Amino acid sequence: SMAYAYRYTGRVDKPSVFDLFFRKNPFKGEFTIFAGLGEVLRYVHSFKFTDEDVKSLQDRFPDWDVGFWDWLRKIDTSQVKIYAIQPGTIVFPRVPLIRVEGPLGVCQLLETTMLVLVNFASLMTTNAARHRLAAGKNKILLEFGLRRAQGPDGAMSASMYSYMGGFDGTSNVKAATLYGFTMMGTHAHSFVSSFTSLKDLKKRTLKSSDGKEVNFVELVGVKRDLLDPDHAGNEGELAAFIAYAQAYPRGFLALVDTYDTLNSGIPNFLAVALALHDLGYKARGIRLDSGDLAYLSKQARKAFTATAEKFSVPFAKLTIVASNDLSEEVIYSLNQQGHQIDCFGIGTNLVTCKNQPALGCVYKLVELDGKPRIKLSQDVVKVTIPGRKEGYRLFNKDGNPVLDLRIPVGHQP
Repeated sequence: SMAYAYRYTGRVDKPSVFDLFFRKNPFKGEFTIFAGLGEVLRYVHSFKFTDEDVKSLQDRFPDWDVGFWDWLRKIDTSQVKIYAIQPGTIVFPRVPLIRVEGPLGVCQLLETTMLVLVNFASLMTTNAARHRLAAGKNKILLEFGLRRAQGPDGAMSASMYSYMGGFDGTSNVKAATLYGFTMMGTHAHSFVSSFTSLKDLKKRTLKSSDGKEVNFVELVGVKRDLLDPDHAGNEGELAAFIAYAQAYPRGFLALVDTYDTLNSGIPNFLAVALALHDLGYKARGIRLDSGDLAYLSKQARKAFTATAEKFSVPFAKLTIVASNDLSEEVIYSLNQQGHQIDCFGIGTNLVTCKNQPALGCVYKLVELDGKPRIKLSQDVVKVTIPGRKEGYRLFNKDGNPVLDLRIPVGHQP
């Protein structure tokens, strides 16, 4: 509608400048990470209206001037210039993330999609970075949010920008293959509950690392007798762990909380892990998905250490993965409780940005035909800063940033 009015009044080709920026850091925090520029540039480069697009609009607005449709068919971005901050940079409110220069009509048409591409990307990257800060640099972070994201597009974007924010891997197979990310995941509770006893195991053997065929089920049974002589653990769970280890002898990581984490899951895991060790393999670890994660992780670590000492095996540092609706706040709480978790699988609170689901970037006209433009408001935060401007970050003698400075384009800072 604005593009039509601009052309109708002869203003569509006036040189214009727009700033894309945000007014407040998300999550009640002190920083934001800029992301999404790559997608913005691809969008601007390919921007056009097809004959089908134009016809669809003509059908809805049959009374509009015919010349407008001809203009729309010929429109391109050859006269548009994009100036932007480097993606991945820590940024602050009101500093332009992107400056768009070009014909007024074209630049106006770019607004909505550019905001879509920057808003969620920057919000998601910032959220991921905050989780990284909570977990610390030495913990592994996995993005587990595919099932909880807002649709397939939201899921793919979340996987992409969790990486930019400092995550190590994703359970999203499509994203991992498309973007070259590390693919990580475990089995679900349904895999465990699909087995009811050792009789469900059709395959009884496993080749050792040097190629010898061994009765793996029998070997696990021997280890179970040593660890759990009363056989208190769930037999179906043990069968599931054996089956999973047969499929992944070099990457066995078991979800241990389907029935009873301490009295069934961990003993069953250790029985399978010891059998794998005898065959020349090394189990990866366990995943905890419910209960008191700090307490259970500490108890699991004690069990691993005790098993390592009793059987002279390198189990003390087996990986403990935790999931179960984790968030930035939960991770800080776990830190205070002295947890023994090595890896966090974070889903819903990460990919939906539950604490703040929108960043609030805006796209404002700041110059037209060489003259500054301003938006006034009784709400001071909504008053725009007019004119073409550049942002500079000033550092002290120790190399630490102290402030961001905005000055008119062409002026020396």
